[in-house]
Amino acid sequence: MPDSLKDRDVLLRLSAQVAEAAALDVHAATISLWKRLNRLERVRPPVWINEICWNEMGPELALECEDPFCRAWEEQLRRTLYQWRHLPADMVVEPVLWSPLVVHDSGFGLEVKSTKADGPAWGAVDWVPTLKDEADVEKIATPVVTVDRAASDRDLERLTALVGDVIPVRQRGVCDYWFSPWDQLIQYYGIEELYTDMCLRPALVHKAVGRMTDAMMARLDQLQAQNALALNNGYHRVGSGGLGYTDELPQADFDGSRVRPIDLWGTATAQIFSEVSPAMHEEFALRYELKWLRRFGLNCYGCCEPLHKKIGILRQIPRLRRISMSPFVNVDEGVAAIGTDYIFSHKPNPAVLASETWNPQRARQELRDVLEKTRGCVVEIILKDISTVRGEPERLWEWSRIAMEEAERVA
Repeated sequence: MPDSLKDRDVLLRLSAQVAEAAALDVHAATISLWKRLNRLERVRPPVWINEICWNEMGPELALECEDPFCRAWEEQLRRTLYQWRHLPADMVVEPVLWSPLVVHDSGFGLEVKSTKADGPAWGAVDWVPTLKDEADVEKIATPVVTVDRAASDRDLERLTALVGDVIPVRQRGVCDYWFSPWDQLIQYYGIEELYTDMCLRPALVHKAVGRMTDAMMARLDQLQAQNALALNNGYHRVGSGGLGYTDELPQADFDGSRVRPIDLWGTATAQIFSEVSPAMHEEFALRYELKWLRRFGLNCYGCCEPLHKKIGILRQIPRLRRISMSPFVNVDEGVAAIGTDYIFSHKPNPAVLASETWNPQRARQELRDVLEKTRGCVVEIILKDISTVRGEPERLWEWSRIAMEEAERVA
């Protein structure tokens, strides 16, 4: 059934606005800034904002299309334009729309059970352990990954017919390579149960993470075998950090058609290990993460877990380029441990946006304090995990301006 004229008109109008924004000269300089950062030059700290509470950003994001396919693209276009207009920082607007491959994944075979009080979808949960012994570990399945080329091509053709007259449309495979076996396993295992078993039943813990590692590696192998991997050296978040623009990827022998892990940014994290010692972190997480990270051309590590006391064990990661410095780190210890060896990926605390009364002076001082301490480092500022702005999107707009001002101040 052909798309309605109304839906097409909406998408054409928004796509034309994106194309106009993408044609601005400023993007070349911004891309150059990210490339210089990613090769460890001490540049003005780039600022990027993501994981936004879009439901609070106001009427500009109200959807007009009716068809679900069109509404999904309308939402993406409106969000791009909204961020560019109000909180761009060092974002880039690409002069192309990427139509993703349709990929089906059978999953890991275990059921996630949780108890949760009524409230927001992003609220806390209490997982009910379903992985209790070796028999349960054996239930962890190897995912079966299949690329639906016919459906992928239909989506590409449909989007091209809708907006291809005003902006190019290209097909792209999977470009997010996040390795976090514990983020998945903890939903089956339970947090207290894991911490207890690392002491009392370490063999079971090793068996569980080893099996999950093998399952995730098999998923990657299947994506590569079906030529479903895509480069992530452009406008992509790499790890939990900034943008992946780099001239170091893909590898010099890349044939231009078949992407390999060694052509890509990789990442790993073990967020649930925040309070675990470096030795146990290495034994129960990093030992397995290294199997993944050795396959990638450049690597990132960490997300929300504080890592200032674990830089020593992370140094064994090959081609490590950025380390997440979450709101919970000791900045002084992190600076001393990282120096200029890796990107200090500073994560401001988004709680400053959630206070009952917006305090821009506090937001500025928090940024200034960290930027003063990290003057000798290679730094990026990545604001994420924004769950609320108390219905005042202007808070985020002003935070963006403040962050850029403070970054310029220490440039």
